[in-house]
Amino acid sequence: MMAGCKSSHVDVTVENRTGAPVRLLEVDYPNASFGADVLATGTQMHYRIQVQGNGPVKVQYTATNNKQTQATGPELRQDQRGTMQIVLLPEAKVTFQE
Repeated sequence: MMAGCKSSHVDVTVENRTGAPVRLLEVDYPNASFGADVLATGTQMHYRIQVQGNGPVKVQYTATNNKQTQATGPELRQDQRGTMQIVLLPEAKVTFQE
């Protein structure tokens, strides 16, 4: 009998604490990305990623004033497992917690 193979993944939570909705949210990670058209203020989105390669996680979004924000977070590694929280804050600040 063969044991089941578990795929490596990272559970990502993106939380909007900017005080206003954000539009065109995109989270890029090695060889893939995910996002949302709109993320309302005070809400979270959850996404499970499978890291295929090595490289940083990057976030970009458009604020209510049409200003685009970009931030680069920690390096991800091939087959990494765990969790990551990305918090969008006022004044175009972004924090990343692994």
